[in-house]
Amino acid sequence: MQDRVILEGKKFKFTIDRLCHQLIENHDDFGHSCLIGVQPRGVLFANHIYKKISKILGVSSIRYGKLDVTFYRDDFRTRNKPLIANTTEMDFLVDGQKVILVDDVLYTGRTIRAALDALQHYGRPDKVELLSLVDRRFNRHVPIQSDYTGITVDAVDEAYVAVDWAEKSNGNHKIFLYPKK
Repeated sequence: MQDRVILEGKKFKFTIDRLCHQLIENHDDFGHSCLIGVQPRGVLFANHIYKKISKILGVSSIRYGKLDVTFYRDDFRTRNKPLIANTTEMDFLVDGQKVILVDDVLYTGRTIRAALDALQHYGRPDKVELLSLVDRRFNRHVPIQSDYTGITVDAVDEAYVAVDWAEKSNGNHKIFLYPKK
């Protein structure tokens, strides 16, 4: 299997736009909702969602946080090298809020399970939803599904899915399917 681009250009932009409009449809002005990007890759996606929704609504008051889940993962002790945690940037509590967790690729669900554990330090939300740019669908280790999905990819274990953000690659936004090496 060779590397293959499965989403880019205008379709990538339309996907982001569609997801933003779905969120606005369900969360209105975000008065009782907040966006939380899961560090590190979910934050790149969440930044785009936050900026686009703020622009569409003409507001700058949407609560937006960045949550590190490094030491909440069930596999953090099984790594070959020391982990480097990202920072959590949340200056608000989630008590009584509708929380939208944002991550780029939903695969096994273990990152989101860790995010749910980490989120508890910021209160008890009324509801938690998941926004993922890519849903791999197969091979869940925990029963978690995305409430808002950009694209669904049915790929076998021998393949990876990665999001290439323009900010990191000095190129265009792309979603790749590539073989496990």
